[in-house]
Amino acid sequence: MDLQRQKNAVATLSVASNSLLVVAKLIIGLLIGSVSVMSEAIHSGVDLIAALIALLAVRSSGKPADREHPFGHGKIENISGAIEALLIFLAAGWIIYEAIRKMFRPEPLEQVGWGWGVAVMFLSAGLNMIVSHMLFKVARKTESIALEADAWHLRTDVWTSAGVMFGLGLIWVGEIIFPARHFRWIDPVSAIGVALLIIKAAWDLTVQSSRDLIDANIPAGEEQWIRQYLHDLQTDRNKPDIFGYHKLRTRRSGNIRFVEFHLFVSPNLSVDEGHRITWMVKADIHQRLPGSDVLIHIEPYDPSRDSERRGSNGRGTSKE
Repeated sequence: MDLQRQKNAVATLSVASNSLLVVAKLIIGLLIGSVSVMSEAIHSGVDLIAALIALLAVRSSGKPADREHPFGHGKIENISGAIEALLIFLAAGWIIYEAIRKMFRPEPLEQVGWGWGVAVMFLSAGLNMIVSHMLFKVARKTESIALEADAWHLRTDVWTSAGVMFGLGLIWVGEIIFPARHFRWIDPVSAIGVALLIIKAAWDLTVQSSRDLIDANIPAGEEQWIRQYLHDLQTDRNKPDIFGYHKLRTRRSGNIRFVEFHLFVSPNLSVDEGHRITWMVKADIHQRLPGSDVLIHIEPYDPSRDSERRGSNGRGTSKE
């Protein structure tokens, strides 16, 4: 199974598992009258929408570059992540509203349903842990921001399901030990806790998905490796025709890194020799960053313009 098929398969699995959980949580939440279980149903509903968006995104982003999209379709996944984050913010706001309303107008939980509430939360936590682990595995292998966003949706659901399960357990035990008192306030408080966790996940997802939309640099460690590699070229005695570089720019679209820079070479090189050097440099960068798109502009080295070239952007080095 190739990487694109793996992405499609786990995205489809996420849609199926979220569909099951939405139905189960809605039934149990309505049965026992629990706002925290209902909030989890809303959360899973958002996860289902997010999973559908992720599925469409990974299918679309896998299309090759074309005339209208010469840089490919990778940023569709980043747009997907941003939309998912917005949906989570909206869902969290609704959960907080309903929880606060229920704090002032508490309704008794159906005692017969407590066990079902705990059971459906346990099912949700277990299933989402398994599916999110698979999503994370494929997302890291394929560098898919859409799948990673979907995985974080489900991983957050694991902890929020555990929180709701804990809250229902406290109500159950509390009203058994102290039958004259009620602990129904725990349910909306648990729901608010769920919403706060969702908001935190939404914020992290927003930052992560929007970073590449504004053409930020590739990860610092990767760019530092490129700088060090280019610096080492000019000190390598086996490559006397390379004199440094400048105007390094990097960005990322989906799982593709775009790397551009100007390379100073001996002015006496032929076109064929210059071409050979660029292919050698590209091959080395591709080995370190597979799938990257590298554009190199060859410039003849002129010692008299070293300070001008270095000062133009404050970066890059040249042989003295």
